[in-house]
Amino acid sequence: MKKIAIVYSFNTKKTSKIAEMIKEAFNDDSVEMVNAEEINAEKFNAYDQLILGVPTWFDGELPNYWDELIPDLEELDLKEKKVAIFGLGDQKGYPENFQDGVGIMAEFMESLGAEIVGFTSTEGYAYERSLAERGDQFVGLAIDYENQSSKNKERVTGWVTDLKKAFS
Repeated sequence: MKKIAIVYSFNTKKTSKIAEMIKEAFNDDSVEMVNAEEINAEKFNAYDQLILGVPTWFDGELPNYWDELIPDLEELDLKEKKVAIFGLGDQKGYPENFQDGVGIMAEFMESLGAEIVGFTSTEGYAYERSLAERGDQFVGLAIDYENQSSKNKERVTGWVTDLKKAFS
């Protein structure tokens, strides 16, 4: 059985809510919730498949806890791993870097050999630019809690359905 981790900061309220929705949608007790502020490279590498919660901070930056973990992960070989990323951003308040954290993390994970799964459509969002955008898709699940929270459950449920197929 493949080991799946949802890695996010337990101290982020909105990201935590989405992580819990993802876990619930998986409906699988083997999916583990892991605090990004306490994980290290060895534990990160112990999972076969990873779901990373990466909100975009400030003007398109990774949160501090991811910034601090990245140097520890740089030597990992993730060629056998599938990684899905979900992120929170504000498309109205920060339209010029909406979901940049997701794009930054996807690029970093790919540089380590991971296969990024869980792309979602950019349709239904209004923003200027995003590092998470590839063609007409985001490289993960884009959540805008501030402006589109009514769509969270539907987006999470659809994304997890796709992830189950990608992870099988």
